[in-house]
Amino acid sequence: MKKLFIILIQIFFIYIICKFGETIQQVLHLPIPGSIIGLLLLFLLLITKIIPEKWIMEGANLLLSVMTLFFVPATVGIMNYFHIFQGKGSLLILLIIFSTVLVMLSSGFVAEKWNKKSVGREDHFTA
Repeated sequence: MKKLFIILIQIFFIYIICKFGETIQQVLHLPIPGSIIGLLLLFLLLITKIIPEKWIMEGANLLLSVMTLFFVPATVGIMNYFHIFQGKGSLLILLIIFSTVLVMLSSGFVAEKWNKKSVGREDHFTA
């Protein structure tokens, strides 16, 4: 019961940061969605260690484990636009393959650069 309570508090904490991002978006009239601003804010708080990872880890892991369920409504909603996709199956398959390869390559490139930068910092601090 205690673990459930901790997870709920952590999810609520993530929710508050997301709402704070939405507030920033509305007050400053930014063209970026508030949820993205909240995500960037959370990222910055974690990177700067203002918020320790342990404060949100279990709640975030729970949300990540059920994340695919959040895509079900969007996927089902596509069925309302089936007429747009009808007859374009091969084009859709090519687009899916291309976008997947593009995401894999860009993720690999960023991870490689990030890893080189991290290794460079560790060498600098240990010397």
